[in-house]
Amino acid sequence: METPTLLVLLALFTLICVVLFATISKRKVEARRHDPASPKSSLASDSPGKSAVEALDRH
Repeated sequence: METPTLLVLLALFTLICVVLFATISKRKVEARRHDPASPKSSLASDSPGKSAVEALDRH
């Protein structure tokens, strides 16, 4: 197999892997966003308890 053909195949394989990973990750995030039982991020303004910003604020 010649080098240009191999490079094209590797580039396409990498692109397909990245697109699949992004699609799967997006579906998981959307499912978690719509789940009312999932915990809120500590960066959310309506999160319970001390927020991450307050914890890191050293002033």
